Amino acid sequence: MEEIKRIDTVVQYNNYVGVETLHPLVSVVDLDKVDNIHRFKQYMNLYAIFLKDKNCGAMNYGGQPYDYDDGTLVFVAPGQVYGVDSDAEIKPSGYALVFHPDLIKGTQLGKNIKDYTFFSYDVHEALHISKKERKTMIECLDKISEEIDQNIDKHSKTLVVSYVELLLNYCVRFYDRQFITRSHSNKDVLVRFEKLLDEYFGTDHAQNLGLPTVSWCAEQLFLSPNYFGDLVKKETGNTALDYIQNKVITEAKAKMLGSTKTINEVASELGFKYPQHFTRLFKLKVGVPPNDFRHLN
Repeated sequence: MEEIKRIDTVVQYNNYVGVETLHPLVSVVDLDKVDNIHRFKQYMNLYAIFLKDKNCGAMNYGGQPYDYDDGTLVFVAPGQVYGVDSDAEIKPSGYALVFHPDLIKGTQLGKNIKDYTFFSYDVHEALHISKKERKTMIECLDKISEEIDQNIDKHSKTLVVSYVELLLNYCVRFYDRQFITRSHSNKDVLVRFEKLLDEYFGTDHAQNLGLPTVSWCAEQLFLSPNYFGDLVKKETGNTALDYIQNKVITEAKAKMLGSTKTINEVASELGFKYPQHFTRLFKLKVGVPPNDFRHLN
């Protein structure tokens, strides 16, 4: 089995790429100024953002191979494996921002970091940026670098974290733009999502497997759960869970009005383990319990 090396600290990452450590919790690396590095898979216990300027060979991220295009941003969260299946050396290009979770501990960014869902996207869901957007990213990285170059004082953490948060907020904007520019392909995902649910409830999947989950649907559509959820939210205004639940209610209404099946039977066919859970969801979505709905209609 191939060895996966751990990168637990900023110092370890800096030593790996051969640069000086100016701050123990955060580092900005201009990869164009780095010598050739040996490629291997890394277990990253850090947050990392990689701005790749050109093709750097087949990388692995999120368990999948990926060839970087010009102007690509990839995000790595602690606990992810990042790297390559190769013993060769490469000349890296672009920029890297790495920071330890301790940097943002106790800050507002630390409380909100899970809201930046792109840290859990798969590799094929990377952010592709324009030249103008790339310039904005580099300006943020320069600000972080300038602050790191200063002597560390009581203001250092606040300022560095503010610049990191600013960079992440720009990435949110750029991802929103990417969702818009890829609207056509996103619509195709929604069509396939709807078809997937139709097939699920049109067979015995629900009875055998239970209610479809967001994670299961994302997997069937070859997307990460976070990216899939964000896409559905951007396109429909509803969460993916709401979308699934609304589909369940539509199916429930059809079954109740088109047959003499009991409410318990309907609930079972839709994948509910306990009928009361179906009744609770139905009343929440429709405003009345299932039996009342049937009598009214």
